[in-house]
Amino acid sequence: MRRKTLPPILFLSALAVIAFSGCAGRSKTFRTTLPAKPHTAPPAAMPPAIPVSDKLFAEGMAALQGGGLDRALELFTGAWQEKPGHAGVAREFDGALLALKKNGDAAYAQGKWEDAGKRWMGTLRFITHPAANWRGYPFTRSEVRAKVDQLSAALTSMALTEYRRGDVPSAIAGWKTILSYDPGHEEATRSLQTVTKQLETLKKMPPGK
Repeated sequence: MRRKTLPPILFLSALAVIAFSGCAGRSKTFRTTLPAKPHTAPPAAMPPAIPVSDKLFAEGMAALQGGGLDRALELFTGAWQEKPGHAGVAREFDGALLALKKNGDAAYAQGKWEDAGKRWMGTLRFITHPAANWRGYPFTRSEVRAKVDQLSAALTSMALTEYRRGDVPSAIAGWKTILSYDPGHEEATRSLQTVTKQLETLKKMPPGK
């Protein structure tokens, strides 16, 4: 008895159905996964900018601790200009100015004329500052001005004496000392210019004249 066989077309169709079913079953076991995004921390917040007035005040305090009283007062003045009424400047200004005046007195007692003049002139420059409570100081502006004038008068007299003795270098040194702390001193400026011209004239003269 002859077996019945499927036509070729039906046989191939059946094989295709079986193959598709197997692939579909296997595809269920695989899942497509995407790589996880790396975790990034949020950007750090920028620290607030330090005001210029506070920077100047901090520099002034550093100068004060290092003994630079005049420099400290200059920086305090800058901080006050940036921020009028700066609390730190209002707290430290008087102490720095009183110390500057006191150091000038000490320099004078030690015979350090240039240092004394510079510190007294610094006192005069800052005593009228808005942060200075000068009414409570143990000295007045006029008294400090008198000290400067007396020092300049003494140095002028010494310079003239040395000049008349023929010690021109000592005389020049005295006038230069005055101008180191008081550049606008007219008598010292005039005397120094006169002596300088005389020296230049002597250098141009031929020997033996």
